[in-house]
Amino acid sequence: MTPGRVGRTVQDHITKAARTLAEQGIPNAARDVRRLMAHALGVETDRLTLHLRDEMDEETRATFDQHVESRSKRVPVSQIIGRREFWGRRFRVTPDVLDPRPETELLVELALRAPFSRVLDLGTGSGCIIVSLLAERAETTGVGTDISPEATLVAGDNAATHGVADRLLLPLSEWYDDIGGRFDLIVSNPPYIAAKEMDDLAPEVRGQEPRIALTDEADGLTAYRRIAAGALDHLKPDGRLLVEIGPTQAADVRAIFEAAGLEVVAVHPDLDDRDRVVEARAKQG
Repeated sequence: MTPGRVGRTVQDHITKAARTLAEQGIPNAARDVRRLMAHALGVETDRLTLHLRDEMDEETRATFDQHVESRSKRVPVSQIIGRREFWGRRFRVTPDVLDPRPETELLVELALRAPFSRVLDLGTGSGCIIVSLLAERAETTGVGTDISPEATLVAGDNAATHGVADRLLLPLSEWYDDIGGRFDLIVSNPPYIAAKEMDDLAPEVRGQEPRIALTDEADGLTAYRRIAAGALDHLKPDGRLLVEIGPTQAADVRAIFEAAGLEVVAVHPDLDDRDRVVEARAKQG
């Protein structure tokens, strides 16, 4: 055996770790273990197959074992490896920001269906929404607000990574408090979990992601009231507003927006046919 080798292959360690995590009730254990192993080896997940028969050195094994231990404590894989794929790009993720979800890509898709030159992202977090939009539209500029200095730093890193930092401002602001001017497009994935629903969330979410990004500590609708209240003062005529919602909130959010003088254009379902995005606009005239 080569000095420094531990005598078991990459596949052996994957099999053992996947079984251990599955026995602990970790969902999608085999998939998670492959991602953790790829990160420990420093290879892309889709190249892992090429290394399954390799023996692991002690340093790599120690790193992998630490990853598996963290996952057993319900730390999300994205936080362990420090990144998440979103809209075809890799975003830095830390415990200070919400882990970007595939469902949120629908909001990006809808935003890109119409032209815009200036976009505002309320509660930007990792910046995955606004950075994706600016990266897709090279002529646009944007503002992404958050009340968390730590989240703003993460968003700034992601903006720099994807080449849009010179077109993006990231002020510390609670909703519209420190925002002037008008925008063609306002987007937001706000905290929409009601306080009474928090205990029902998976441990990876409830115990590991920033609570302030998940819940308003009330009925889950506080953010939509704030967003609606300032929308007409910050949208250009016929400007659009797109917000992600929980699957049972469409009727309530529609009512809030219409009461604020917005025209609700549509409620868009996600791939699981659950209400996911409410689209509204500022009425002309």
